[in-house]
Amino acid sequence: MDNFQQQLLGYSEDFNARIPEFFPISGRPESRVVEAMKYSVLNGGKRLRPFLLNETGKLFGLNFEETLRPAVSLECLHSYSLIHDDLPAMDNDDLRRGKPTCHKAFDEATAILAGDGLLTYAFEILADNKTQLSEATKIRLISLLANASGAFSGMIAGQMLDLYTERFAEGNADNMIKHIEEMKTGRLIRYACEAGAVLGGADDASTQTLISYSRKIGIAFQIADDILDVEGEQALVGKTLNKDSAQGKQTFVAFYGLDKARQLAQTYIDEAKQLLSDKFGASSLTLQAMADFIINRKY
Repeated sequence: MDNFQQQLLGYSEDFNARIPEFFPISGRPESRVVEAMKYSVLNGGKRLRPFLLNETGKLFGLNFEETLRPAVSLECLHSYSLIHDDLPAMDNDDLRRGKPTCHKAFDEATAILAGDGLLTYAFEILADNKTQLSEATKIRLISLLANASGAFSGMIAGQMLDLYTERFAEGNADNMIKHIEEMKTGRLIRYACEAGAVLGGADDASTQTLISYSRKIGIAFQIADDILDVEGEQALVGKTLNKDSAQGKQTFVAFYGLDKARQLAQTYIDEAKQLLSDKFGASSLTLQAMADFIINRKY
């Protein structure tokens, strides 16, 4: 295990240790939905998005506690998207992070409500008095997260296109694949960097550099996912593989082939690292290492 993976694992352990305090179980019958929410958030995961938010904040002197609640909010929203993505009406998957998906561990109706609950809870966490930020900062984070996850140019829009790509992609597959990634996968990665910059009071130039970095690692992340779907080990990846081709989805691998997709991902990673090096120097080494991890990961 290299130094970056040790850092990520250490953050993940600290982050996971704090999650239960956000999900008190009352014992009343309706708390079953909270149990399903908690199950889905604690159901493994690399915690890359919270880690990215935290590390971006660290560029501007922030620490774990100062980024924790926005990071938990982000992970709640991300987990909601995974619950709904796995539903029979969507990708219809039985495994997530190597464990039964929410609708398999509970039932489909509870899973839908758990996803809804996590989506709304993400914004409740940001707005809560326990989140000790200025009102202006809270409003900015809520606005950015709503836009990143929404139906106009965010994650929901990306999911819509991903489900029905074959209707729209004819003659324009390359642009469509990148457009889907930008909204479905890339927007929460971008939000993690934007949120860290907002929390740290970053200037416009620093923020734009971080947004550019996030876009490049976002595309590389999706390419890596597409490659893992083809040649990953299911026990490591933690979800059903070879589903993209079976469902006829447009992916970077389907369009470019494995070798060119790898080359493209490496180009994006190299460019992302250079952006950080030029703007932030040695203080960005962990974020640069994260870029390398994104395309070298096995899960």
